[in-house]
Amino acid sequence: MALEVKICGLKTDEAVNAALAAGADLIGFVFFPKSPRNVSLDEAVRLAEAARGRTKIVALAVDPDDALVEAIATRLAPDLLQLHGHETPERVAAIAARSGLAVMKAIPVAEAADLAILPGYLPHVARILFDAKPPKTPQALPGGNGLAFDWRLVRGLDPGRPIMLSGGLTPENVAEAIAVTGVSAVDVSSGVESAPGVKDPEKIAAFIRNARGAV
Repeated sequence: MALEVKICGLKTDEAVNAALAAGADLIGFVFFPKSPRNVSLDEAVRLAEAARGRTKIVALAVDPDDALVEAIATRLAPDLLQLHGHETPERVAAIAARSGLAVMKAIPVAEAADLAILPGYLPHVARILFDAKPPKTPQALPGGNGLAFDWRLVRGLDPGRPIMLSGGLTPENVAEAIAVTGVSAVDVSSGVESAPGVKDPEKIAAFIRNARGAV
């Protein structure tokens, strides 16, 4: 299986163009007001038009209500809906059924025990994303904190769904992360930024180049 690379949290034409030029397999738009990567649905729809058919479109939402799910499904029509909050398996199932979208559920990981919730989600998702569990601070976001977890916790894991690795990945460590885990998909956001929410085209290119060089 060929390696897939997702560049998440895109907000500008420059960032989208950089991801496309570097060969990103997936690009992500964040719908979470507290994030420096948040975009409006109108802007995401506009940005996605340049990328549609050239890469997969991912919409990231955090504990979205039905209205947001419906708006994302009908207006953006992403290839994948990434749920990055505290959605229960039952809520994930309801969102998948309501939207008709393929869903990727983010599982926050800090220790082996955090993987115990995984089986409950598998019947309802197309993919699983393993991300670092956010720190217990008021300003911490559900993702995009630039933190990594012990990659050995998911080494060789095969839950029966495609998995993606996220959390603290950078152009400098992505090859090691792939080598340690054996994953076939990686996701980056803050690791290719020059400031929170500001993507760096050179870092995007380096990340994808180093990820591809690891396999």
